[in-house]
Amino acid sequence: MKDFLSLKDLTVDLWKQLLHASAEVKVRPSNFRQMLVGKSSVLLFEKSSLRTRLTFELGMKQLGGDAVYLDHQESRLGGRESLTDMARNLERWFDCIVARTFSHETAVKLAEHASVPVINGLSDAEHPCQALADVFTLQEKWGELQAKTLVFIGDGNNVCTSLIHAAALSGMSLVAVTPSSHQPHSKAAEDFQRLSTSATASYRWTDSLDGLQGADVVYTDTWVSMGQEEETRERVQVLQSYQVTPELMASTGRNSYFMHCLPAHRNQEVTDSVIDSPQSLVFEQAENRLHVQKALLLLLLAPQELGRYMLLEKFAGWKG
Repeated sequence: MKDFLSLKDLTVDLWKQLLHASAEVKVRPSNFRQMLVGKSSVLLFEKSSLRTRLTFELGMKQLGGDAVYLDHQESRLGGRESLTDMARNLERWFDCIVARTFSHETAVKLAEHASVPVINGLSDAEHPCQALADVFTLQEKWGELQAKTLVFIGDGNNVCTSLIHAAALSGMSLVAVTPSSHQPHSKAAEDFQRLSTSATASYRWTDSLDGLQGADVVYTDTWVSMGQEEETRERVQVLQSYQVTPELMASTGRNSYFMHCLPAHRNQEVTDSVIDSPQSLVFEQAENRLHVQKALLLLLLAPQELGRYMLLEKFAGWKG
């Protein structure tokens, strides 16, 4: 794996390796503190960030490396200087590029022209790091994910897209509950079918709240993403009936978990009573961004060292 731009590019084996390594990094962080000594990453961000920026910066430092943040919010990447030239400069200074961009194509072009790994820290099309942390969080809760159903409600955005990929790779079913005007991307069903590891898992879209019945976890995101602020009034009007409330959570018929990638517009897409409830996993998701991204950095920048460690850990387990 040279880059990490989309979960749909991963094999099942790589997906499992990432989850396994994430668990090991979280439980035994001290064992990885020197694996990226001498390595550095640049965080190239067109959008503001709390979780993505801090967890990638801290993650590199906790692995022995360093990170430099380059704020590019005043102008789009490729404006002042071509993406090709930027990539060819950055590859000579850094071992990894973390790009948080408006256009997914920007991250793709950086990866095409840079010889070092490029990580998609969020684009208008996908948010793979978030979905990786989300599935890792659910795996901690349940262990086995097959036969579980995740319902995404609200706007079928970039987070929804990456969750479709992650659910398929994990053997979960996913139901997207959105207005017809805010459906997931047109190839969602095709992607799910191609990636699914379970013969019984399924994907479907509906605009009906009846789609929440049987949900093991209910997931929502902001209705207005960065760059869509001028659409706020229209989006709120269209999506109001999809607000996650205690009554909506009860309609699943199960003691379902609640998830949100944050930041949340409280009492807009979700009420305080849900996001602050015992069913909410939002801050566990946020914490796990750090652990899964450390595992990702190790897999990209020190695959041999990580592989040797995981093999020794496996043999040590057998001996025990």
